[in-house]
Amino acid sequence: EKWDKLSGKKTATSGFTLAKAIACAVEFDNQHCGIYAGDWDSYKDFAAVFDPIIQEYHGISADAKHTSDMDVSKLEGNVNPEAPVKSTRIRVGRNIDGFGLSAGITQQQRVDVEKLFKSASKKFSGDLAGDYYPLTGMDEKVRQQLVDDHFLFMSGDPNLKVGGMERDWPEGRGIFHNNEKTFLVWVNEEDQFRIISMQKGGDVKGVFERLARAIGTVGSSVKAESGKEFMLDEKYGYIHTCPTNLGTGMRASVHIDLPGWTAEGADKLKARCEELALQPRGTRGESGGQTGITYDISNKHRLGYSEVQLVQTMINGVNKLYEEDVELQKKHNISA
Repeated sequence: EKWDKLSGKKTATSGFTLAKAIACAVEFDNQHCGIYAGDWDSYKDFAAVFDPIIQEYHGISADAKHTSDMDVSKLEGNVNPEAPVKSTRIRVGRNIDGFGLSAGITQQQRVDVEKLFKSASKKFSGDLAGDYYPLTGMDEKVRQQLVDDHFLFMSGDPNLKVGGMERDWPEGRGIFHNNEKTFLVWVNEEDQFRIISMQKGGDVKGVFERLARAIGTVGSSVKAESGKEFMLDEKYGYIHTCPTNLGTGMRASVHIDLPGWTAEGADKLKARCEELALQPRGTRGESGGQTGITYDISNKHRLGYSEVQLVQTMINGVNKLYEEDVELQKKHNISA
């Protein structure tokens, strides 16, 4: 009966419908979540469908409120410098109020978002200064360099395709990075902006500090250009096209070698990460499987916790896994 009530409804911002929102769940049967929002209105207009899914996925109550906190001084400690961490990366998604989200954004809105970012990014200064590379008409040499740096996002993801996020590809999309290649923005991929801070080694605190500055800089530059703010909902935090990213929209991750846990078994590592509110992945991304002993370890939650809490959880959890890994190496007679 929800369908009967809502199926004829179109959202004001981008004319999104419930049929478009659930396209992935209809098409595929392997979905974590299977529903995408086409704009901020979708979460309000189709709340009868979205709310229960969001509450179940994030484990929050119906009257929960979300609090954001990017204060790096509240972090205690850092990842143990002894731990074999190869790299650290923290990303968030952000979307500007008044424009559709990736699944519903109109062609004109997408181009306008890119235009807005392009001129805003020219004002980034200091270690955040860099260049914007549009996907349209990209020089082959530039493209190859971005591929080699693992910065380029590609088309062809079946979920994004069916969810309507690859319409008018590659128009309106691009990549910004600073000169040191430690601060990146993906423009008009799954969200209008994916803001990324990364570097080699395990200085999670340093990466988070840069991210906080980068988000502030992107936000104030966009506001200076357009007068608009990022979409921020008191219940659901920062609004994203995928409900799994609501709240902080943040994924803080390290690539770390865990030979002891590898010998112990992937299932045991997964269960241990679950207890530590972490998520292990292979180093080839969400569905890439596992290679060797290097794992991508990240925070599991997005909504109902602040950014500082999630980064703290990741730091503590990674230190714990490393400590246990050293013991497991002895158990399995692994010599470093």
